Amino acid sequence: MNISILRSHNDEEQTYNVELENVTLLTLLNHIKTKIDPTLTYSHGCRSGVCGSCAVRVNGREQLMCEYKAQDGDTVEPVRNTRVIRDLVVDSSRVERFNRAGMAWSESSKEMNVSAEEMERIETQSDCILCTSCFSACPVYAANPDFIGPFALTRVWRYVNDPRETNSDAKMEAIQTNGIWDCTLCGACVPVCPQAIAPMQDIRMLRTKSGMLGYPDPTMNFGGGFDFGGWNF
Repeated sequence: MNISILRSHNDEEQTYNVELENVTLLTLLNHIKTKIDPTLTYSHGCRSGVCGSCAVRVNGREQLMCEYKAQDGDTVEPVRNTRVIRDLVVDSSRVERFNRAGMAWSESSKEMNVSAEEMERIETQSDCILCTSCFSACPVYAANPDFIGPFALTRVWRYVNDPRETNSDAKMEAIQTNGIWDCTLCGACVPVCPQAIAPMQDIRMLRTKSGMLGYPDPTMNFGGGFDFGGWNF
C-alpha cells in the first residue's frame, strides 16, 4: 500500500510503501513512525473516536485517523484553517479562542429536574468532541478569519436550549458578530462530522431564535424605499 503524507519541513508530499492491509490510518501511521520514519509527527489520544485529537484531511476530506480505514493511494494532510506546528499536528489555540468568543460552555446553571424530552433536544449537540473537522471544512474563514465557527455555534445552540442555563441571553448576543450571520449555510460542515451533528441546521435555528429575540438580520436590506401603512421598509 502506498500512502502520501504532506510534510511540513518542505511542504511536499512524502510517499511511503507499507505492507499492511485493512487497518486504520492511525495504525498505519504508527507503523511508519516505528518502522520506517521516526520523524513523522501526528496527534492521537483515545484511539476510539472520542477525543477528536487525530483529525486530519484524507483525499481532501476531514477524517479521524483512528476510524478511517486506509486505502492504497491515500493522501493525508493536516486540517485546514489553523497553523501547522509540524506535519499533521496543528495549533488548537484558535479553536479555543472561538469557543471563548461564542461563550460556548455552561457559564452558570441552576439546579432543577430536566425532563427526558428536554435532554433529547440537546443530546446530539452534546456529543461534539471538538475534533475541528467542521472548522477545517468551513470555507468562511477564507473571507472572515474571525468567524466563530460551526463547532462553537453548535455548542451555543446546545447551551441556549438547556433549561438549566441561566446566561442564554449573553450567549445569543455574543454570536451576532462574526457568528451566525457570517455563515453561508453551504453545508460543508455537515458530512464531515464524525458524530453526525449538523452545525448548519443548528445555525439556522440560532438565526430563528435571534429573530424572535429582536436581533436584526444584517444580511437584509431595510434601507428605505417602500411604505406599507406607515411602516418604512
